[in-house]
Amino acid sequence: MSTITVPIRLCVLALATLLAACASTPRLPASQAYALPDAQRIDRARLPGAPPIDRPMTPPPGSTLVLHAMGYLGTRYRFGGSTPESGFDCSGFVHWVFRDNLPKDFPRASQAMAQVAAPSVERTQLMPGDLVFFRIRGSRISHVGIYIGDNRFIHAPSRGGAVRIDALDERYWQPRYAGAKRILADRGR
Repeated sequence: MSTITVPIRLCVLALATLLAACASTPRLPASQAYALPDAQRIDRARLPGAPPIDRPMTPPPGSTLVLHAMGYLGTRYRFGGSTPESGFDCSGFVHWVFRDNLPKDFPRASQAMAQVAAPSVERTQLMPGDLVFFRIRGSRISHVGIYIGDNRFIHAPSRGGAVRIDALDERYWQPRYAGAKRILADRGR
């Protein structure tokens, strides 16, 4: 055997060993693993030099509600409707999406929702999950939707329609925009 073939065989063996190591997932000792059940922090040993995360790593409440709302895209409009099976009107849709996060006495009508004692939100400060209100005819609030981000909102628009997403600056909605409320009190910090 020549002296060249031995180093080649060693190189091939070393390369195969390295590739096999890359193909497996390393197991971290419990002390270095994510410590989510325990105070939901990342162990400093896992990320040297990085401070621990002191708060739960969960999505903001508004984003969870927006995902829930989007699950009803295409659900038909029905005046007075308040369930996916029967169809939704605008306030019935909002009430359905927020039902687990609202006080029992939260109103069902859009006008009454706009009068709830909750912080008003400037249009430039909207966050996903905020309620957006509109005046369709006259000076009375008569429509409500859920802000989803990127200047868009999801709502049940009108007879013959279905739950859909529109932009706040669309020609129809922009002049009818009447304000917004943040009904989830623990947001906006």
